[in-house]
Amino acid sequence: MTPRETWTDERLDEFKASVNQRFDGVDKRFDQVDRQFAEVKAEIRELRQMLIQGFFVLVGINATTLLALIGSKVF
Repeated sequence: MTPRETWTDERLDEFKASVNQRFDGVDKRFDQVDRQFAEVKAEIRELRQMLIQGFFVLVGINATTLLALIGSKVF
């Protein structure tokens, strides 16, 4: 098989269709990646909320302990 020396309009149209089809596949894969990033973002948001809640729980425990020590005059 010898390579074509010239490109006809019909051949260019076939090439364009092939390229468009391949890029459509790439777009679908990027859509999947975008969905996965959205899931990761949601999980990070949940983790951040848990860390903030845990921080306030620890502050509350420390404040309660401090008040208990002050009240018992051990401090």
